[in-house]
Amino acid sequence: MRAVTHTTPAPAAEALRGRWLESPGLAFSEAALRRRLLGVPVQFGIWAWLLPLLIAVLGGVLRFYRLGEPGSLVFDETYYVKDAYSYLQSGYERDWPDTANDSFNAGHPDVLLDTPEYVVHPPVGKWMIAAGMWLFGSDNAFGWRFGAALTGTLSILIIALIAQALFKSTALGGIAGLLTAIDGHHLVHSRTSLLDIFLMFWVVAAFGCLLLDRSDGRRRLAAKIARLTGSSGVPHPSRLLYGPWVLWRPWRLAAGVCLGLAVGTKWSALAFVAAFGLMCVLWDLSARRAAGITEWVSAGVLRDGVPAFFTMIPVAALTYLASWTGWLRSDNAYDRNWAASNPSDSWGWLPDWLRSLAEYHRSAYAFHNGLHSEHPYESNAWTWLFMGRPTSFYYHSEEAGQGACHAVNSCSEAVTAVGNPLIWWAAAASLLVLLFCWAGRRDWRAGALLAGVAAGYLPWFLYPERTTFFFYAISFQPFLVLALTYTLGLALGRPTDPPWRRRQGVLVVGLFVAAALLVSAFFLPVWTAELIDYNQWRWRMWMPSWI
Repeated sequence: MRAVTHTTPAPAAEALRGRWLESPGLAFSEAALRRRLLGVPVQFGIWAWLLPLLIAVLGGVLRFYRLGEPGSLVFDETYYVKDAYSYLQSGYERDWPDTANDSFNAGHPDVLLDTPEYVVHPPVGKWMIAAGMWLFGSDNAFGWRFGAALTGTLSILIIALIAQALFKSTALGGIAGLLTAIDGHHLVHSRTSLLDIFLMFWVVAAFGCLLLDRSDGRRRLAAKIARLTGSSGVPHPSRLLYGPWVLWRPWRLAAGVCLGLAVGTKWSALAFVAAFGLMCVLWDLSARRAAGITEWVSAGVLRDGVPAFFTMIPVAALTYLASWTGWLRSDNAYDRNWAASNPSDSWGWLPDWLRSLAEYHRSAYAFHNGLHSEHPYESNAWTWLFMGRPTSFYYHSEEAGQGACHAVNSCSEAVTAVGNPLIWWAAAASLLVLLFCWAGRRDWRAGALLAGVAAGYLPWFLYPERTTFFFYAISFQPFLVLALTYTLGLALGRPTDPPWRRRQGVLVVGLFVAAALLVSAFFLPVWTAELIDYNQWRWRMWMPSWI
């Protein structure tokens, strides 16, 4: 017989074995459970806050510089800015005369009529516009766009911090923030008072709260399981059948508030409520499985999923209802007195205010479902990832000798909601990488980002007959940027990779970010209404469908 030779494992193999194997007496200690549930902790230095803040400041400069240009209402500002002014005056929407835009642009917004106006979007985004008008006046474009610019700037900071937490990298957090700051689609939304920038903000804030809840909930679960251990250091099997309850989840309450505000901005946020709710349940199932819970499926659904529903949904619903306070306190808002004029034997037991609000919502839902009108910049959802038909928010041309147009035949001013092509097209390709990493590697981060994209994007395919626009994509743009950052992180490599591999990764990522900066500098004039030569404007319209 050949003698068996015992060899000592190499240090690297021993370290790897120690990383994954625990002795039974230590496997259920709080420290071991935290390692299994949260991975190896990363210590961030001062740059973890300083870099995102500096990038947010850069983004703020781009958003606030010349914010008052153009000095007139552009695109759908004609609805939402005037609604916001109406809120400041009476707490609900009122009608305007036909010449209201001319008066508003001239700095005289006080031409409201006494009759109520029928609108189909909830109040939150319009109240956020109104806040800027309250601070800086309703008679200037800076005032009515301040809320959007501040919201867009804050979202850069949140996205950078989310990326840092997801990827455990200050550098990748900075890249995600920078790509958001310099992208034209996000920039245009931040400089224009439409509702979608506020929708995006509350969605990404809710996602950030749920990320914090994931970490906090797993720490609480680890602590509770560790307290179940006996003298042997291992809990009795009966205690590991379903595991402990983890009911106090404060970050889920915060997420519920954010989701309520998102739905209170636009109803399309309901898809994010569903997607994020499912995502939370899957995270909890995974946590209980990793912690050693025997019946982790039923425990995750009953002990985590059901409490999560009754934590987030009622809070979101109450937050949404509170956003209608102005309408509820009025006596003249549209449909406010509908119930009094329409008694009901079946539903008469409900308060009149609730029946009136329900009728308002029924009417608005019917309007949205039947919305179809020709528009020169309508865009089918299948073209959005490739920016097949970006929305023109504003365009003005001048002939030579007119205004500030000199030495050329004609000049153009434009605000076009077209993204940085390098960022958008690379992000679209990155979704394939995420699909592979989620399905093949079971990477929860890839799954979470795909859930965000799916919630903001896929529902629009259910309404092929409805008039839709590319600018709706801002709701899921943060998840596209994070998907691109994820892919850049793969290109960058791991800290344990050989030096040559890391140098190669830094070079590739550095060249991409530098190229993205140059492309943004090239497109900046058509994002910020700068007066440029008409031919220069045409050079920036890379596809015929962009004109």
